[in-house]
Amino acid sequence: MIESNEIISSISRAINPYSDWDQVLKIAESPDLEFVFSNTTEAGLTYLKEDFDPQTSPLSFPGKVTAFLYHRFQVLKGEASAGLTLIPCELVEGNGNVLKELVIRYAIEWNLPTIFVSWLENDNQFCNSLVDRIVTGYPKDNIEEYNELLGYEDMLLTAGEPYHMFAIEAGNDVAKRLPLDQAGLNVKWGDVTPYRELKVRLLNGPHTMMFAVCYLAGVDTVLEAMEDPILRKYVEQGMKDEIIPTVKMDEEEKRQFVKSVIERFLNPYNKHFLADIGMNAVYKFKSRLIPSLLNYVELKQSLPRSIVFSLAALIYYYRADRQEGDFLIGKRGSDEYIIRDNREAITACKEAWDHFDETQEGIQRLIKELLEKDELWGQNLNEIYGLQEMVSFYLNQILKDGMKLTVSKLLETVVK
Repeated sequence: MIESNEIISSISRAINPYSDWDQVLKIAESPDLEFVFSNTTEAGLTYLKEDFDPQTSPLSFPGKVTAFLYHRFQVLKGEASAGLTLIPCELVEGNGNVLKELVIRYAIEWNLPTIFVSWLENDNQFCNSLVDRIVTGYPKDNIEEYNELLGYEDMLLTAGEPYHMFAIEAGNDVAKRLPLDQAGLNVKWGDVTPYRELKVRLLNGPHTMMFAVCYLAGVDTVLEAMEDPILRKYVEQGMKDEIIPTVKMDEEEKRQFVKSVIERFLNPYNKHFLADIGMNAVYKFKSRLIPSLLNYVELKQSLPRSIVFSLAALIYYYRADRQEGDFLIGKRGSDEYIIRDNREAITACKEAWDHFDETQEGIQRLIKELLEKDELWGQNLNEIYGLQEMVSFYLNQILKDGMKLTVSKLLETVVK
């Protein structure tokens, strides 16, 4: 086991854009600024229709970037040298390309000068990237222990695993200005595609596959799930039997990566809460598991049971006890949990469950209604032969027997 503590002295402050937007714009004015990194989760790299007010922070992240860059463009007179290198770290395929497209879209919709759009396109670099490191955030449950260990209180304290990998798709000019690999960090320069395929399918995919199943089975963290014999068997079975066959890579390399992922899941210092993994779960399922599901169907001419079961569990997880503002509140026994997702997912799931009449036919209607929404999944999932029936079957079992017993039955069926 490795445990180390480090002060991140490169971070000097945190600014709330909604209360101190003028301070954010002051940073945009600096001629010394070269790089912008972001990590707003997958849901952050999305479009939100909104108006432009130079005095106020936009709500969307791409909108903030557009306003930030426009202010810099104005103050620094549109000089080519004022262009920035932007490296988004959100787990979105082609994240740099996506951010650039969104920023240009906002610039055009806000009727900003065409010369600014040209400056965006020609003098700023938007780099695709991939980050592989499990970061569990502020360790609230044992913060007193950390305060005593460190000798001071740090409200920005965060915990992460020792392993890290950062792949950046950029030219030698960026690599020379940002020599992270020469500082001893595991940074890869070049095409991020193979790294993304491995990580998204075999690390993030299992995370999304396990979160609702394991949380509703009564555990709170990835470690607790992996220490439970039934839940661990479910996770490993889904990884090895259903996801691995869909990854086009050397078999030994895949095997070694899965071995390392399981070790990372068992890290006792990584208190990775399943409810945190469940944020924006509909989008995560779409990007992390649907590709594996589709590839498995193509390869095996059958449905991957563990992945399909996780879809039924996700839908059950989104059954709300009530709504509070933009969020839904679900219940696990007497415990409540917050369901955070985009407006489309929240609305669709709430409406589907509100219409549910507790009958077998009601389950089928609910599943049909949700799976057909291509705005959630990127396609009409009802078109996948047998999927609607299998998800309905599993949801019925969960409603009737509870999650833990249904997982056990699933494993028995797969073994047979």
